Amino acid sequence: MKDRWPTKLLVNVCEVFADGDWVESKDQSPEGIRLIQTGNVGESVFKARGEKARYISEETFKRLRCMEIFEGDSLISRLPDPVGRSCILPDTGEKMITAVDCTILRFDPEQILPEFFNFYSQSLDYLRSVDAETTGTTRKRISRSKLGQVAIPTPPLPEQKRIVSILDELFDGIGTAKANAEKNLQNARAIFESHLQSVFAQRGQGWIEKKLSDVCEITSTLVDPREKKFLDLTHVGAGNIESKTGVLVDLKTAKEEGLISGKFLFDESMVLYSKIRPYLMKVARPEFKGLCSADMYPLAPKPNEITRGYLFHLLLSKEFTDYAIQGSARAGMPKVNREHLFDFKVWLPNVKKQEDLAAKLDELHEETQRLESIYKGKLAALDALKKSLLNQAFLGKLKESHERS
Repeated sequence: MKDRWPTKLLVNVCEVFADGDWVESKDQSPEGIRLIQTGNVGESVFKARGEKARYISEETFKRLRCMEIFEGDSLISRLPDPVGRSCILPDTGEKMITAVDCTILRFDPEQILPEFFNFYSQSLDYLRSVDAETTGTTRKRISRSKLGQVAIPTPPLPEQKRIVSILDELFDGIGTAKANAEKNLQNARAIFESHLQSVFAQRGQGWIEKKLSDVCEITSTLVDPREKKFLDLTHVGAGNIESKTGVLVDLKTAKEEGLISGKFLFDESMVLYSKIRPYLMKVARPEFKGLCSADMYPLAPKPNEITRGYLFHLLLSKEFTDYAIQGSARAGMPKVNREHLFDFKVWLPNVKKQEDLAAKLDELHEETQRLESIYKGKLAALDALKKSLLNQAFLGKLKESHERS
């Protein structure tokens, strides 16, 4: 933060600094006055959210003595994620109040521009200051009084306007670049998924319909990972498998994880399928021997029935995933039971054709992964650029940097 800029406590630069209203479910109505919630507060943006908006009646508004909020007011969420994120209220065309876990800020126009604070609320200095005042272990939060003690820079209003103008322009460009990268990322995934779907929608000459139980099986038994012979084996759980890609991450040995409950042995011939939350599509084909969670199925392809590569892609197909989801509905945790899994029917070509199709899918999958890596790298670079620009802005160095660019 630039040394010559004075700092003031957040509570001291506001004409209004107040909590939202406590509104219980029984007080809500199908229409009336809009209830803005913490979920509407994005990081510097107001999020409309997909679900139905909530309201209270005019009568309830008066009875609870609610505080009306207006276009241009700032809201800070005192709940994660992250704690302290802020947005400026747009014109929703409705009368509005906000929930109790939001703090309402109506800045003194002689001291702070809402737009200036909106940018500052994205900076590392601000987020660190807020984090230092949060409490809670499982779910962090900050009280209104602690939030009010967060210090913020207060440069002269012309300087605030200049910073806002420059950051608006730069962030618009970054936003456009991010939107393009995200679109390209989605397109790359869509192309692979479309091709994958087309493969398993085929019914070619000589193809035979079979149940999954006809072509693969579970031959593994549970073992005690505390036994000496298993301690150095790599463990694969659902959390180690990236959704839809089969990429393995953050792997550790049984000893490193301190495993105590029974695990399945697997080897390089098997395909691992996570039976928990099938919509996550967690499937892997490790190139090593190891242990997998009891919440996974280590599927061994039967010789001359199905190839490992073809089985891997089959379990990632939309046709199979839809089937797994349909059979996993249960109270608590969605889970695919073994009987339902093996009852799945699929049309299969001969093994040679399976090898050819799987090889083409592998090639396309590899290219998709390469493109995804490029686009994710661009998104990460754009996020880093935003943080750098914010840092420069509140160090008073934005002018020099902007002129060079």
